[in-house]
Amino acid sequence: MAEIDCAGRSVREINAEIRSAIGLGDTSIAVKNPAARHNLGVAILKPANVKFDGSVGYYCGGLMDGPTLEIAGSAGWGVAESMLSGTVVVRGSAGNGAAAAIRGGTVVIHGDAAARLAVSIKGGLALVAGNCGYMAGFMGQKGTIIVCGDTGEAFADSMYATVCFVGGRIGGLGTDAVVASPADEDAAMIDSALSRYLSDDERKAKPVGREFKKVVAGRKLWNFDKRNWAVWQEAL
Repeated sequence: MAEIDCAGRSVREINAEIRSAIGLGDTSIAVKNPAARHNLGVAILKPANVKFDGSVGYYCGGLMDGPTLEIAGSAGWGVAESMLSGTVVVRGSAGNGAAAAIRGGTVVIHGDAAARLAVSIKGGLALVAGNCGYMAGFMGQKGTIIVCGDTGEAFADSMYATVCFVGGRIGGLGTDAVVASPADEDAAMIDSALSRYLSDDERKAKPVGREFKKVVAGRKLWNFDKRNWAVWQEAL
């Protein structure tokens, strides 16, 4: 395992060494003393396992394609933003905009997620073991959001084909969001995801798949219809 110590080094130097180590064939990299620096691990485009031994700042793991990143602490805003593929695991909580605009891959947050979780998600999975803040899933286009706990207000606002599941209380539905009945395959998918990404102790305190609420788009905003003008006014 390669080790990279962030102490006394710039973010540019740290990221360059991560890419250099991967280029030399190291597939397991431990990054020590991240000290909540911003922009760590961005634009990693090759498979590798990178573990940040502590909390990170804004935009960790953004624009990546392929690697697995583990954050031993919490993450600031925009963790994994615009990820194409790979896995990002946050052992603590995450700030605003976690998993924003991801096109694929998986983001797992073992704590809570702040506001605007997975806004404009275009594919992949965002899984939160705890609660999330307001406007999660806003303008989601594809992909799946699973929140095991409670959500904030305006949940799933103005979505397209993203599908959301909530194990706790929904603080308020966003414009054109509706609650639907989860199918058997939905429950099986949730149980599979929780079994894969959460520990046995974590799962004991969570609902099982069939107990989750499913939230999808009501499709009134998909195409303009003057009969739904009031809905459009609310969205705009």
